[in-house]
Amino acid sequence: MTETLVLTEISEIAAGRVPIVGVRPVVAGGRRPAHAVPGEPFEVSATLFREGHGVVGANVVLTDPDGKQAAWIPMAALSAGSDRYAAEVSAHREGEWTFRVEAWSDPVATWLHVAEVKIPAAMDVAVTMEAGARLLTRAAAQPEVPPADARLLRVAAATLRDGELEPEARLAIALAEPVLRTLARRPLRDHVTAGEELPLLVERERALHGAWYEFFPRSEGAVIDPTGCHPPRSGTFRTAAERLPAVAAMGFDVVYLPPIHPIGRTNRKGPGNSPIAGPHDPGSPWAIGSAAGGHDAVHPDLGTIEDFDAFVARAGELGLEVALDFALQCSPDHPWVREHPRWFEHRPDGSIAYAENPPKKYQDIYPICFDADPGGVLAESLRVLRHWMSHGVRIFRVDNPHTKPVFFWERLIAEINRTDPDVVFLAEAFTRPAIMHTLAAVGFQQSYTYFTWRNAKPELESYLGELAGEAAAYMRPNLFVNTPDILHAYLQEGGPAAFRVRAALAATASPTWGVYAGFELCEGEPAAPGSEEYKDSEKYQYRPRDWSAGGTLAPFLTTLNRIRRRHPALRLLRNLRFHHADDEAVLCFSKQAGEDTVIVVVNLDPHRPRQATVTLDLPDLGPSFRVRDELTGEVYQWGARNYVRLDPSWQPAHILTVEG
Repeated sequence: MTETLVLTEISEIAAGRVPIVGVRPVVAGGRRPAHAVPGEPFEVSATLFREGHGVVGANVVLTDPDGKQAAWIPMAALSAGSDRYAAEVSAHREGEWTFRVEAWSDPVATWLHVAEVKIPAAMDVAVTMEAGARLLTRAAAQPEVPPADARLLRVAAATLRDGELEPEARLAIALAEPVLRTLARRPLRDHVTAGEELPLLVERERALHGAWYEFFPRSEGAVIDPTGCHPPRSGTFRTAAERLPAVAAMGFDVVYLPPIHPIGRTNRKGPGNSPIAGPHDPGSPWAIGSAAGGHDAVHPDLGTIEDFDAFVARAGELGLEVALDFALQCSPDHPWVREHPRWFEHRPDGSIAYAENPPKKYQDIYPICFDADPGGVLAESLRVLRHWMSHGVRIFRVDNPHTKPVFFWERLIAEINRTDPDVVFLAEAFTRPAIMHTLAAVGFQQSYTYFTWRNAKPELESYLGELAGEAAAYMRPNLFVNTPDILHAYLQEGGPAAFRVRAALAATASPTWGVYAGFELCEGEPAAPGSEEYKDSEKYQYRPRDWSAGGTLAPFLTTLNRIRRRHPALRLLRNLRFHHADDEAVLCFSKQAGEDTVIVVVNLDPHRPRQATVTLDLPDLGPSFRVRDELTGEVYQWGARNYVRLDPSWQPAHILTVEG
């Protein structure tokens, strides 16, 4: 009789008859779910063993949101003698799943190991054959074994008892490939130890995969009189909607808008973050709130809520989702300042403390204080989010979540996703790693990353490998190549080639990437030497652009997004694998999904051509195979070692797909 030990204690070690140690993925000790999207493969692994020399087996049990066992997946040893077993698992639909590892003693495999030693040595032949026959008979009698498989196992058992055949022949016939395949599907399991049920949250695909485009609607259609005789005029939702077809044509999936709410007048910032604003300066969109309303209102210059609805509808017609900024802060003129004074920190002189990150000062912004009335802040935040959800917004980019309590986000996201599991939250948390990872673990579906500051080969390999490693179980990176706040020196100094390099890296290394408007025009002039701020920053003024200007990278971005849509391998995160290139500025990695293989080789030096020999570790492709460069259409014959030369002035990268 099969013995089952069900463990009730949640611990790192499941110590039954067959101990289960170090199960992965586990998030926050099993208190938080690992994350996946439908069809996304991920590895479940564990260390397991038993006393003595008995052979162990293992499997993963996947349970669907209805509580039904959805899959039973056998695990295989990762390497001989490591005691580490793994299986590739995927869930087919959204919802709250669980998985567990089961470990067990494999009496048939244990017997076979003994038989392969004793039978050739003519030791205990009769006893060994009878022991094997009884095990196969037991295996055939299991209730879940189909009749045809049961007959096959009974015939194998009879063969072991057939004294007219030589022992070696009996062993070979009885344990031929069809029998072994049947035993792999329906193994005989003794001393089954079931590890703890671990949570798995399967969310919609947009939580993992998508291309984002950020722009300020007030700049699209803005009119600025170069003579200064007339005040500037803001763009509107109606004029911003005219930009949407071009964004969709480039292959983007999400259009992200910075705050669209009324902007305060008190301490309004002028161009370049000047503490003095002119009468017609629009101010920072992150200084939210005025007499016209707060977080649930739209800026009057942009139009009405009906105009916003029309913008969202037009985006939907073009296959775009609208992401909205959720910045939990206020201008001094926000209605909350008057209605909820306890939500703000008051200094000894009675004034409210404005936001600052010395030496930076944000006199136009009041941060929220969560200590006095956390329940009130949570309730109002939920109301605001649901207001915008009712107007078609299902993605929120959260501004500076690391400056608010972690417990707040855990409760807020859980409450929203309880009723609306399709809503996605992106954490804009450029902060210490522990905080970024914790925010992801408590519920954020996506996170900004340090990608913009990782430009050299060693740091890219290290950081991208980290993002695609164990952290991928709960932290999904969104690789923005630039933001309104971040213009890295690499882009400032590298010219158009640098923009191509960064776009190629982001679009292929991560399933989610993004650009801030102006990237395709190679905007790279800083506010000052050594600054990462843009000259004439759009955060403080209108920035209408001539999208018909020559030299645009729009065709290149379109090609990248088209490649991403064609290849399932690029829609995954955990399949990133680096390969050796013997030049310090040449980076090579691959991604595989089933039969789809993509190999990316990038020249990280935007100033000069680089050449290298790339050594691939892809044995399943064979010694020679054809690849097609998706950027140029050229076809090459590749193998384990390949020469590449990349000139950044016209081709900074190969994006190669293996042809069947």
